[in-house]
Amino acid sequence: MPLTFTLDPAVTPELRDGLLDLWTDVSNAGGAVGFVPPVDRETIRPELVKHLAAMAEGRTRLVVGHDEDGTVAATAFLALNTHRLMIHWVWAYTVMVHPRHQGKGYGRELLAAVADAARTLDGVEAIRLTCRGGLGLERFYGSCGYKEVGRIPGAIRVAPGDDRDDVIMLLPLH
Repeated sequence: MPLTFTLDPAVTPELRDGLLDLWTDVSNAGGAVGFVPPVDRETIRPELVKHLAAMAEGRTRLVVGHDEDGTVAATAFLALNTHRLMIHWVWAYTVMVHPRHQGKGYGRELLAAVADAARTLDGVEAIRLTCRGGLGLERFYGSCGYKEVGRIPGAIRVAPGDDRDDVIMLLPLH
């Protein structure tokens, strides 16, 4: 069953808890979303609060996908650029699909929903994101139309002696 995507849903306690659960579960499954397992909800909560504050200030937009049970199953945050020379593109952050939904095509659906959402933003011509090298993510994003436009070797330290590349990807929207 496909996910149901919403741009800028109302931030309810249920949505906050769903986002927190999703981020925790994705992190603990080894997802490259800013944390290294094991991690608990309280470790992630401050980062979620930052995202929600940016949403409240109008600097960030949220695309959320709910599964057939109404559970938060996928998310991506779109961060708007405030610099007048860069307002023609947005950042995609914290792109996640719940581990129980991996392999169902929901990642592609999420990225299509993110692109559709970005196209509704006045003057936005591209989406930029970064991903952690060494996990095959750049191949996945590439299969969804993103192009690798840069790479910073060893920029992400997952653990002592385990440095990964920070891969910069771009999706033109026209």
